[in-house]
Amino acid sequence: MENNPNTLPVLVVGATGFLGMEICSQLIKRNKIVRGLIRSTSDPAKVHLLENMGVETVVGDIKDVSSLNNACNGAGAVISTVSSTLSRQEGDSIESVDNKGQKNVIDAAAANIKRFIYISVNQMPYECPLQVAKRSVEKHLAESGVPFTILQPTFFMDVWLSPHLGFDHPNAKASIYGEGENKITWIAIKDVAAFAVNALDNEALINRTIELGGPQPLSPLEVIAIFEEQEGTKFQVTHVPEEVLMMQKNSANDPLSESFAALMLSYAKGNAIDMKEVLSICNISMTSVKDYAKSVIVPVKAGAV
Repeated sequence: MENNPNTLPVLVVGATGFLGMEICSQLIKRNKIVRGLIRSTSDPAKVHLLENMGVETVVGDIKDVSSLNNACNGAGAVISTVSSTLSRQEGDSIESVDNKGQKNVIDAAAANIKRFIYISVNQMPYECPLQVAKRSVEKHLAESGVPFTILQPTFFMDVWLSPHLGFDHPNAKASIYGEGENKITWIAIKDVAAFAVNALDNEALINRTIELGGPQPLSPLEVIAIFEEQEGTKFQVTHVPEEVLMMQKNSANDPLSESFAALMLSYAKGNAIDMKEVLSICNISMTSVKDYAKSVIVPVKAGAV
């Protein structure tokens, strides 16, 4: 019993993030014992949500190795989603979190963890600090001796097709990077979570690196057409030229700004992932951009006066 990872807690690192929260929720629905790593400075409302789900929370920080040893103690598996890109506190950076911090988690897990699921990023055509950090962590994990699955998702539709990054669908406005004609297999956060949860017990995914995309390659202009059809409104579209993005990347004065510019350049170039093989070994029903559009548009219309 003690040696069966299915009867031991799954430690979710980055539990209060968008992806971490979703992973915890899906694990609970699968009757897994879930332990969420939180910081002493984590949002109390998010911690309360986790605890109401049935998640056991443990205080720690991936920059503090001793706290990670405590968090990993008695756990059977780790799913690590943490990144400094969307949520940062003092002392957080690509180097301290996405590189050294993730390696600290791996080192703490190496003693007795039976499975490690690492959420990385898909291959970008332009080198940047974020990608360098992620690939370094992937190498560290592969060499750790812990059975692993590395997931490399492409662009999250919940993030890149939201007002936060210029896709202001409530006001029928969209800033798109490049010409908007190159296709991307946009993926939903809940689907990335589903692959991470699936990987815990899927023997076909042990010691593999898996690229993740959504069910259909669509260009940003095709995405806008879907939203226009759902909303019944023509969008005002602004293009950000690749030349401008390259200037931003080359003139960036910090690793995070350089990495975001590289991500936007990758968006402009397109990124279509063939999911046939992965879906043949993972029984997951994927979210389409149309599904996502319906989910975010209906609440906006319902709240209109």
